[in-house]
Amino acid sequence: MEYERSDVVVDRLELLRAYGYGLCMGTADALPGVSGGTVALLLGFYGRLIAAVTAFTPRRALAILRGYHPERRTRAREAILELDLGFLVPLGVGMVTAVVLIADVVSSLAGTHPIAIFGFFTGLIAASAITLGRSLEFASPTHVGAGAVGTTLALLVAADVVGLPGGGPVVIFLAGAVAISAMILPGISGSLILILLGQYVFLSGELSAFVRAGADLLGGGSLGAVVDPGTTVALFVAGGIVGLVTIARVVRAALARNRGVTLVFLVSLIAGSVPAPLHNIAEAHAWTTETIALTAAWAAVGVIALFALEYLVGGFDPE
Repeated sequence: MEYERSDVVVDRLELLRAYGYGLCMGTADALPGVSGGTVALLLGFYGRLIAAVTAFTPRRALAILRGYHPERRTRAREAILELDLGFLVPLGVGMVTAVVLIADVVSSLAGTHPIAIFGFFTGLIAASAITLGRSLEFASPTHVGAGAVGTTLALLVAADVVGLPGGGPVVIFLAGAVAISAMILPGISGSLILILLGQYVFLSGELSAFVRAGADLLGGGSLGAVVDPGTTVALFVAGGIVGLVTIARVVRAALARNRGVTLVFLVSLIAGSVPAPLHNIAEAHAWTTETIALTAAWAAVGVIALFALEYLVGGFDPE
């Protein structure tokens, strides 16, 4: 006699759906100009994502870690439900899968075809600023001022006039805090922040090296090859966790208090970031007529791709 376990089927379908959501969101966040938060909005799980992320507190995390004790398992189960880990875990695994795959492609193309990849990114960012900017209103001097400040700040960072304090581990940690916070905000791409901070190519290469070294280790490779890129990845993730419980909350509070001005500032950051990928091209090629023409052609491809995506999904909205 066969028994049908519909509850198990439903749970597995939910896990698969969340994993698919993560693939879509991770792909978006790994490409500058496309926001994972926007994808979450379009697919209808943004509210659930924000509720789960903002529910994260050290107390709940500690309750889950203490779940090994029989008397504390009830509280651990409650904390797991409050954090919606049944949704967040497969979502996160899907995001990591997509980011790892794209990071490997980007790190390869950055070395072999920098004009193509960074020209394409320039077009994606420019088109993203246009599509998101259409819905904004500059209804007061405050809106205009926020737009000017955001654009100027992004341009100064892209030109290395303003940079992160310190270097090495400090920069990686802070980049993780800012970039992963941006992943859950509609309109802002985490990879765009990394490009703006000059960390995108480096971190993509480190992630790819870590994954390859980990795979080699399973086949008898060297542990030492895992340590260096693994340390970078760990620092980035640690920064991301801190950012999710600090920076993301600050931005969400700003959106709740003065949504219009905050959105103008966020979208202006994208607009000011348009020249950022061009610095990666300049590091490998002189700005000859041929280089400029090829960059413009690939930027046009990026613009067309973003506008086509906007058309297919029915429009982007920073809200």
